[in-house]
Amino acid sequence: MRAAPVTTSPNVRRLGIAGIAVVSTIALAGCQAAAPEASGEPVSGGTLSYASGDAEPTCLDPHVGGNYPQALLAGQFLESLVSRDDSGEIIPWLAESWTAADDGLTWEFTLRDDVAFTDGTPLDAEAVKVNVEHLKDPATQSSTGYLALGKVDRVDVVSDQVARFVMSSPDSALLESLSQPWLAIESPAGLARGMDENCQAPIGTGPFVVDEWVKQDRVSLVRNDDYTSPPADAAHEGPAYLDAIDWRFVPDAASRYAALQGGQVDVIDNPQPDTIAAAKSNDALTWLDAPRPGAANRIELNSGQAPFDDERVREAFIRAVEVDDGIDSLFFGTAERSYSPLSSVEAVAYSDDALFEHDLDRANALLDEAGWTERDADGYRVKDGVRLTLRFPVSTNQSIPAEQSLFEQVQATAGEAGFDVVIELLDLSSWYGALAAHEYEIVSAPYTKVGPDVLRILYHSDSITPAPSGYFANLAQLDDPEVDSLLTDAASTSDADSRAELYERAQQLILGGYYLLPLYDQQNSFLLSTSVQGARAMPTVSTPTFYDAWLAD
Repeated sequence: MRAAPVTTSPNVRRLGIAGIAVVSTIALAGCQAAAPEASGEPVSGGTLSYASGDAEPTCLDPHVGGNYPQALLAGQFLESLVSRDDSGEIIPWLAESWTAADDGLTWEFTLRDDVAFTDGTPLDAEAVKVNVEHLKDPATQSSTGYLALGKVDRVDVVSDQVARFVMSSPDSALLESLSQPWLAIESPAGLARGMDENCQAPIGTGPFVVDEWVKQDRVSLVRNDDYTSPPADAAHEGPAYLDAIDWRFVPDAASRYAALQGGQVDVIDNPQPDTIAAAKSNDALTWLDAPRPGAANRIELNSGQAPFDDERVREAFIRAVEVDDGIDSLFFGTAERSYSPLSSVEAVAYSDDALFEHDLDRANALLDEAGWTERDADGYRVKDGVRLTLRFPVSTNQSIPAEQSLFEQVQATAGEAGFDVVIELLDLSSWYGALAAHEYEIVSAPYTKVGPDVLRILYHSDSITPAPSGYFANLAQLDDPEVDSLLTDAASTSDADSRAELYERAQQLILGGYYLLPLYDQQNSFLLSTSVQGARAMPTVSTPTFYDAWLAD
């Protein structure tokens, strides 16, 4: 393990400068998933084959849009200013140190002086400035990165190696945001080529380089022999051990698992829960369980339109739905029921299981009270001649079959109270289109952001307004001045106890208003052949990294 470069002083690292320069004001509740224990000495050479069940990106540049499949790939060839270790502390990466002004309105990042992009362009403050401008430019069509940089007004070049972030207001989550792959730093010369060319092969500083992208098949990555910039918690220095990575797109879960068992691939993601259970007894395979930070998997209720603009109808749906048995039976012990908007890895996750007790009598009484007193010939509730229909678009690229089966159980149990839940399976593009057109009453939309500030992204009324990409994160259409105030204050408050209290109060209001149905942590599971040594999940957004990995005989 190489030593971390000196950053700010210990007191600043822990408490911040005047309470705002907090490196990690709220640590993880527990450690991220441990990497499979490596055995033997690392060996160089070989090509690792990875089979992904996530949707193939339409663009390899994670600045554009900003979804999880992009992050999976981009983590192999792009790097961020900072990273996070297993305890949740922000650690150096491309930036070796950082400080913030007393008022939190400026942050200065000192960059490493020994790093260049793979096209030869040096990493400097101008490159950081160009990247932030690219993310904030509406033409880039960013969503995740754009929202994360919402409080960054501009970046000033102080010197070649010092970039100053100028804030419109304090942001206690800035470092958490900058650790994410959607805000990774790319070559300015690469960005200048234009979106079409840069989408094909973004140019970074990472341990691998995009060599070729064969659409609907694979992305070929080759080692960067000049690599010098691993994060502070990496296990070695210098270039990666692997010669290359063959990143394949294999949508069918059974086909991925068969390829892993047959030795055609070395790593797969998104295995079915029953497959994970079977793999636990297979000595030739290793399970890497890496739940994502930020938000839990959940079903959002669209309160911006009927029928869920009525809290009584929202509560009735929550009370009618039964998901516990489905999670137990469909996920084979790989997922635990959540009662919180936040992932269990977030220390400030607040839950209240009493709000989600299955109570069909209560659901029926609430619907009667809300005026949904009639039923049609199919048994569904009707009011003023309109059936109580809930449109439920489901992305086939973002949900595994077990999750789709769980949604069918939601459909069945909600139907007992008279809700007509209409599930529509859509590809990712059509799913985004349905959300943009507000053609949904309920939706399950995974969203990953490091830290509890994800609550502001998901539930502040500002997030009802679409990002330049057209995506709006507040799918519950929650518009509550008190929630807004709490989340705004939390985002500018650095004291850990005060921040935690603000997040708890906000979660109480969000849950108490019945705007969402929590399900379980966002699942990030990988199965690896035991020949793969040294692989791990990044403690940022739980994407795999193969910089330290090698292939044993």
